Amino acid sequence: MASNFRSYIWDPVLIICQIVLMQCIYYSFLGLWLAGVDSLVHSSRSLDQIFSYEILGFATILGRLSMMAFVLNSLTCALGLWFFIRRGKQCLDFTVTVHFFHMIGCWIYNAHLPSTLSWWLVNVACMALMAVIGEYLCMQTELRAIPVNSGPKSNL
Repeated sequence: MASNFRSYIWDPVLIICQIVLMQCIYYSFLGLWLAGVDSLVHSSRSLDQIFSYEILGFATILGRLSMMAFVLNSLTCALGLWFFIRRGKQCLDFTVTVHFFHMIGCWIYNAHLPSTLSWWLVNVACMALMAVIGEYLCMQTELRAIPVNSGPKSNL
């Protein structure tokens, strides 16, 4: 009898659904974190805060708070990896996929690739944070002891 413990079956529909779910988590929580930042500095909400690479920077308070929102979003997305992906080996894959699609979105929104160093630093740092924390959480769940009930014990 073959063991089915931790078996992985290729399911492209599941993978696509998980990618869409992680994109939804990424943008919805990023929007919530940025709304919180906007309420702190009383600025107007805009898609520029999500997709424009010029917003992220160390020069202005809004740029620094936006970077903080991106970092907090990576922590929230790590929880999303833990709740919905549940496999430590797949955390890096989904993290890179989410950030790759975000880069494509920024490229389309700005009509060229992001060119500021701060945008690349923030996104690479957020990618590393999301992958490491997500993998840590998933590994903690995977490494839990599996209870084995052998029934009533008898003295033979």
